[in-house]
Amino acid sequence: MRAAGASGHNQTVTEIPRRTAARTAKLASLPLGVAGRAAAGWGRRLVGGDSEQISAQLMAKSAEQLFAVLGELKGGAMKFGQALSVFEAAVPEEFGEPYRDALVKLQSAAPPMPASDVHRMLAEQFGRGWRTRFQDFDDIPAAAASIGQVHRAVWRDGREVAVKVQYPGAEEALLSDLRQLSRMSRLLQPLAPGMEIKPLINELRERMAEELDYRDEANNQRAFAATFENDDKVKVPRVVASAPRAMVSEWVTGRPLSAIIKSGTQEERNAAGALLAEFHYSAPARAGLLHADPHPGNFQVLDDGRLLVIDYGAVARLPDGLPRPLTIMTRYALQNRPAELMALLRAEGFVRPGTTITAEEAMAYLAPFTEPLRTERFTFSRRWLQQQAERVGDLRRPEFDTGRSLNLPPQYLLVHRVTLGTLGVLCQLGADLPLRGIVGHWQPDLFDDDGTPVAGG
Repeated sequence: MRAAGASGHNQTVTEIPRRTAARTAKLASLPLGVAGRAAAGWGRRLVGGDSEQISAQLMAKSAEQLFAVLGELKGGAMKFGQALSVFEAAVPEEFGEPYRDALVKLQSAAPPMPASDVHRMLAEQFGRGWRTRFQDFDDIPAAAASIGQVHRAVWRDGREVAVKVQYPGAEEALLSDLRQLSRMSRLLQPLAPGMEIKPLINELRERMAEELDYRDEANNQRAFAATFENDDKVKVPRVVASAPRAMVSEWVTGRPLSAIIKSGTQEERNAAGALLAEFHYSAPARAGLLHADPHPGNFQVLDDGRLLVIDYGAVARLPDGLPRPLTIMTRYALQNRPAELMALLRAEGFVRPGTTITAEEAMAYLAPFTEPLRTERFTFSRRWLQQQAERVGDLRRPEFDTGRSLNLPPQYLLVHRVTLGTLGVLCQLGADLPLRGIVGHWQPDLFDDDGTPVAGG
C-alpha cells in the first residue's frame, strides 16, 4: 500500500471557473467538429468523391471524437455517453460500427485519478486512519467511470471488497457538463440518430443529487441485496461501509455483459437476456424499486449462471410496484382497444392539451412496441429497434406527428426510459426469450394462463 500524497486539496477561487471553461470548450468541440466534418464532406462530394465512403469516414471520425471528449471529461459528459450507449442498437447500420465501439468503451473506461487523490478522498470520508480498515488496498483502479472509480481491496476481516471513490470536483463537473450539453442539445442531435437528446440530458440533471451521495446509493444497494438474498438468478453485492463520497461493498466479478454482446454464443445471449428481463420486470414487484441505469457496464454473468448487478446510484422508487395504468395501457394496446387506450392516455396526462390526435393514431403509434409480448418467444434485434426508431423519428411518417401530440408525464419518465433501455440491451444481445411469460409472471393481471390479455378494464 503506497503512502498518501501530502499535497493539499484547497482550490483557489479562480481555479474552478478556469476548469469549467476548459470543460465547456472541449464539449463545444463535439458539435463544431461534426459541423466542420459535414462541411468538408459536402465539399468533397461536390468535386466527385464517393458519398458512401465519405459518410463512413465522417462517422468514424465523429465517433472517435465522441469517445475522446466524453471519456476524458468523465462527469456529466461521460454519464451522457453511457446513457447513449444503451440505445446504440437503434443507431442505423450506416452509422453503426464506429459509434458502437465508441459508446461501449464509455461503459467502463475513463482515465484514472492519481493515487494521492484517492488516498486523500478516503481520508476525508473514513478518517485519517482509513488504512486500518483494510488489510490491503490496490492503488490501481479496477474500473473507472463517470463520477468515480473502483479499487480492489481486502477488508480488515479478510473479505475481498470493491472500494468506490468519487472524483474530487465531481459535482462541479456534472453541473457544468449537463448545463452545457443541454444548451447544445440540438447541435448534438447528429451524434444520436433516432433519439431525443434534450429529455435525456434533463433527466440526468434531475437525478444528479441522488447519484452524488454514495450513502443513498448504499441504501439502495442494501435494499436490493436484501430482496435478492440467496436468489437463484440475481446477485447483488452486500454493502460493507459507506460515506457521502466513498463506499465499500463485496468484491464479486463475472463475465461482462458487453463481452457477451460482442462474442457470446446465441445460447449465452439468450440466457443473459432472460436474466436481465427477469431482473428488470421483477424488481418493482419484489423490491418496490427499479434499477435505473441499465447500460451493459452494470451487468455481468457469474460462473454459477446468475446475473451480477452493480451501481445503484440511480433508482426509480415504486413502493406499490409498477404503476397499474402502464399495465392497463399495455393490455389495451394488445387487445386493439383504441378508445379505452385513448381515454386512459388522456386521464394520465400522456396527451398534450389542445392536440387533435385520434384514438386510432395513438394505437398505430404504440401497438408496435407491444410486439415482443404478442408471441410466446420473441427475438430481439438491432434491426427491430432501428425500425421502431425510424418509424417514430421520420419526419415524413404520420407517426412523427402523432409523437409530437403525446407527452411523457414526469412520474412515468424514468420507468419508461429504463424499460426502453433494457429493451435496447436485449437488442444488442440479439436475445431470443419468452418475454411474455416473464412479464406475465410479475404483472399477473396482464395475461390469462393461455397467454391472452386479461379481459376487462
